[in-house]
Amino acid sequence: MSQEQPRRPHVAEQEPVKYGDVFQVSGELASKPIAPQDAAMMQAAETTVFGQTQKAGPAAVMQAAAAHNERAGIVGHSNVTDITGQEGVTVTETDFPGSHIITESVAGQVVGQYYQATPVMHMSATGEVRQSAITIGEALEASARTAGNKPVDHSDAAAIQAAECRATGSNIIAPGGLAATAQSAAAYNEGLIGDKSKVKLKDVLTGAALKLPADKAATREDAEGIMNAELRNDPNLTPHPGGVAESVAAAARINQGENEF
Repeated sequence: MSQEQPRRPHVAEQEPVKYGDVFQVSGELASKPIAPQDAAMMQAAETTVFGQTQKAGPAAVMQAAAAHNERAGIVGHSNVTDITGQEGVTVTETDFPGSHIITESVAGQVVGQYYQATPVMHMSATGEVRQSAITIGEALEASARTAGNKPVDHSDAAAIQAAECRATGSNIIAPGGLAATAQSAAAYNEGLIGDKSKVKLKDVLTGAALKLPADKAATREDAEGIMNAELRNDPNLTPHPGGVAESVAAAARINQGENEF
């Protein structure tokens, strides 16, 4: 009489927490598990700039993810993700008219951003020094600096088109203008594999204020319209950190604050 061998209990393998699970990143980085030394590098970078790690900021998120991955035996305590080790993590500070921006990046991709309002001053014809509002064109230039390495996709093109229309007051897309260039870039990028050869936001939006035939101060209504355009064309329905919609929204918040005081 044969005896059935007991079956070994099935133990479900724990899935690693990858960069793409907790941050809006793409390409190779998105598929990489977050390692303890990645988190340690971001913690050190945040401490250098802020004096401490930010509550619920990228370093804290990475530490929690790395701890999970280490407990699951997916990574060791001394491990660092290859692409993170090669390209590093950064916390940079950028100033543009009306705002001080702190950007946190891993391997060149934005994982966190903080906006601080700063006064913008100009001198009137009478010699009086006044505070200026931030224009849509200036906000587009800011996104070229904060998310400049992001490949242009259709959500970016839609947001840029909405921004151009609101800045100029016209729904006509000017040949060779920002919107037309962004649409061409998105179509070109769609046919490429890998991000290296793709057209980036900085290629389209650097000097945006000068490229627009007209410009205006960013308002809440402008920000909402541009945000809706970006979200409608994003498969995840999520604005890109430091991208077009977020930059215009930041400018509108600053302008609104100026009008309230």
